[in-house]
Amino acid sequence: MSLNIDDFKAKLIGGGARANLFKVTMNFPGYAGGDTELTSFMVKGASLPASTLEAIAIPFRGRQAFVAGDRAFETQSFTVINDNGMEVRNAFERWMNAINQHNSNLGLSNPVDYEVDYTVEQLNKNDEVTKTYTFRNSFPVNVSQIELSNDSENTIEEFEVEMRYTYWESSTTS
Repeated sequence: MSLNIDDFKAKLIGGGARANLFKVTMNFPGYAGGDTELTSFMVKGASLPASTLEAIAIPFRGRQAFVAGDRAFETQSFTVINDNGMEVRNAFERWMNAINQHNSNLGLSNPVDYEVDYTVEQLNKNDEVTKTYTFRNSFPVNVSQIELSNDSENTIEEFEVEMRYTYWESSTTS
């Protein structure tokens, strides 16, 4: 079997998956008041999740045998472009404040009241979904600071949102 550039290009159907062709659909809890469509436009960067399966070492006569352990899920972060009305940021702040209020350290205690599912979709050049990741039972754990500076003319504000979720599913797993 010869490997040449023409063979490679024939295998690269659609020109390859593009990092800039994605869509995030955030389903805010009702009390957060977030705009799902606006958020989809304002999320500038996201990631497809890692898949980590921990290994358990079992010592046996001076050696270690390994067996599959539990799956571990890391947090996921988004980069969000800040709009003039701060609509997306305000929704995440209201959501986090409902979970734990700034002034009283009280908040929602039933996960059903603050967890939602959201999706990240990979798109092709025809704007068709090629793969969907659904993050189950998620909530924000960090809304980052926004740097302000007199030196930052012609710069649009951005901030990061870090989400915790119980597990993810994809259109090829369940």
